[in-house]
Amino acid sequence: MAPRLVAGGHTQQVSVPDVRRLHLKLPALAWRGRRASLVHVWAAKRDVVGMDAKSAVQERTLMQRLGQSFNSAGIALFARVALSDQPLSLPHLSVADLRWIDWPALKAAGFHGCVFDKDNTLTEPYELELHPHVRDSLAECSRVFEGRLVLYSNSAGLQQFDPDGKEAAVLEAALGIPVLRHREKKPSGGSEDIEQHFGCKAEQLIMVGDRYLTDVVFGNRNGMLTIRPAPFTSRGEPKAVLLARSIEEACAARWQRAGVQPPSHPLVQSAAAAAAFIRHPDAWQ
Repeated sequence: MAPRLVAGGHTQQVSVPDVRRLHLKLPALAWRGRRASLVHVWAAKRDVVGMDAKSAVQERTLMQRLGQSFNSAGIALFARVALSDQPLSLPHLSVADLRWIDWPALKAAGFHGCVFDKDNTLTEPYELELHPHVRDSLAECSRVFEGRLVLYSNSAGLQQFDPDGKEAAVLEAALGIPVLRHREKKPSGGSEDIEQHFGCKAEQLIMVGDRYLTDVVFGNRNGMLTIRPAPFTSRGEPKAVLLARSIEEACAARWQRAGVQPPSHPLVQSAAAAAAFIRHPDAWQ
């Protein structure tokens, strides 16, 4: 069965793109996503007129978030992955949410810290409150790894959209996790900033995020263990993100059915070893 996209309470069947023609379709899809983002940004700019100062600041933040939903470098990289390196898009472990992850087992296997995405991994899109399903698990993760966690966002902390670090500071205060300052969006960029932050090699770190296109590809490209939790909701996501998500989820499902495996990892010797990092619901806190 083809993957399904749920948005606005309606379930829509999503066709699986033919990978052999994917590189021909992506430019048109990228333009559609960028056009959708531009429409949202234009509307937001129009509505700023007449707002008070506090509301205007909030609206400018919204415009930054809408603008960053178009990721041209990510789309181009995903096209290359689709044609020649499909394992990079597949996580080592897929879970419903963070409660299923056995953090002590990961620490015992030799991992030193965790890199988290925010939206639909720790919070609902653009919210500043941890989702109830992750709150206790994230606290345990922090205890196990002695606070060695960082949030890697494609908006907060990114030089292009948050040059003064104000959004990063807001997230740090709200979520209690340091936000990495960086210059490139996922999945582009290397692991230098992350390795400097943690003081260890990227292969000793865990990348946790819901997006195949950004989080999983970025983590795998840089040698991290990748864990993909299912997204909480599509409510509030820009059309460009919904479009990209439907494409990448369809591609990942097709490649998994075809037997494609994620990249090998030096600390995880097999799929059976990765399964040992899953915690049964009876053991949830």
